[in-house]
Amino acid sequence: MKEFERKQLLERVNREAATVGVDIPDRIDVQDEEIDLREFVFEIKRRDTIPAGERDRVEQAKKNLRRERLQRLQEIEAGEITYEKGERLAESIIGIDRALNALEQLRPVDLEQESKVQEAADQKRWMGFLKQALGHEDTSSTRGGRL
Repeated sequence: MKEFERKQLLERVNREAATVGVDIPDRIDVQDEEIDLREFVFEIKRRDTIPAGERDRVEQAKKNLRRERLQRLQEIEAGEITYEKGERLAESIIGIDRALNALEQLRPVDLEQESKVQEAADQKRWMGFLKQALGHEDTSSTRGGRL
């Protein structure tokens, strides 16, 4: 591969909007293991949040994808490949970036649990207010600004 071709490929994979309009690859070899990447991402994204039991699996997948991206990028940077192989690597890097973007946008919070915590806090504040309003709470305890 010629130096200007290598630079073009590197610029392409590092471009900020490189993933716009790009599909997540159906399958990809990551750390010598074939993964159904599109299916995995859509399975996780379908839930909108990462369930507690899936967090470790998703974090491990992101770590493996980042590692694979780096290895492929280094292969292009070395320049000891054909331009055609560099093109394939660049396309795969952009596909990996697209998958990582999708996985990074997921909220790791369990919305149901967060809702329960918020409801409990609201109920506690409301009970404190009622106790104070009904005179069941010592007024000296509210001088510090607490309810």
